[in-house]
Amino acid sequence: MFLEHINMTVANLDRSIDFYSRLFGWKVRWRGETSDGKLAAHVGDDRSYLALFEARDHTPPPPQKSYDLVGLNHFGFVVDDLDAVKLRLSELGIESKSDQTYDPGRHLYFHDPDGVEVELVQYQENENPVPRLNGVG
Repeated sequence: MFLEHINMTVANLDRSIDFYSRLFGWKVRWRGETSDGKLAAHVGDDRSYLALFEARDHTPPPPQKSYDLVGLNHFGFVVDDLDAVKLRLSELGIESKSDQTYDPGRHLYFHDPDGVEVELVQYQENENPVPRLNGVG
């Protein structure tokens, strides 16, 4: 089993497509309108993607990231070279929080153009990025 997509509502579809495509080297898998006329796109690779929908109301929601509140805290991606992606973040004008090392792997956090926190993880060769639980996975 694997996670196929994450569905996000963004303030500016073109900006988010550009950001995630440039950061991860992703392609637009699909672009169009939903049945109710909302602009949308799927950006990712052959296995997984972000489903991006442009908000009709661009009023930013109140900050919610908290381990004390119900809701999305952040989402993460495994990368092969954390330093290379950190450099691309810098080139995109995105400030990242200092990278941290804790088992397993090195981790880096940043906020996308809409303020959503994203985590990047680089595992060492001897670390298994996809743990097997009860023979599943």
